[in-house]
Amino acid sequence: MRASILVAISSLSVALACTKVTKVTHTFYGYPDNDPPGPATAYDCGRGYKAGGTGTYADPLTFASAPGEFNQCEVIYDPYTRKYLRFEDFCAQCDSDWKASPRIAHIDLWTGSATVNGGQDQINCENNLTPNSQTIVRQPSKNLPVDCECFSVGDTRLNNANATSATALYVKGANPSCRTSHVYSSYNIGDYC
Repeated sequence: MRASILVAISSLSVALACTKVTKVTHTFYGYPDNDPPGPATAYDCGRGYKAGGTGTYADPLTFASAPGEFNQCEVIYDPYTRKYLRFEDFCAQCDSDWKASPRIAHIDLWTGSATVNGGQDQINCENNLTPNSQTIVRQPSKNLPVDCECFSVGDTRLNNANATSATALYVKGANPSCRTSHVYSSYNIGDYC
């Protein structure tokens, strides 16, 4: 009896592990509009103070926010981009929003490369990717869908939870360079948390 109660309590704590945060302002930044321009981040979460990541659980994409809004190096999941994100950088507008009354939750997602400056084309892409507020997941499970350019035997694009790489949101020189077709404004948050 005691063992079954412990198993039930253990299962319940796993089920309650994730939390949803609604009405999160989403913006995007990259090499050309980082302050100063480049890939530098405020926190070292294993990349040597450089923004990056693909968006998988093993390699989360950098995001910036306000100090105290998230734990340094915390990994969250974003259904809008179908990517895992890690809090690695400071965002001045996010900080102002977080200090406002009422508080506004705000994340700023990294786009592009840590070595290539996409200039105005990248900034235009960031503006095109910016949605109305979205919901994010804190303490996400490790097997949520990741937007990737994965292919099955029949060459059908998949959104694979076991992907080793995710689709980049911006790739300088690609056609198209801005991957606006790889964001998802319609989703059921209950599918993710």
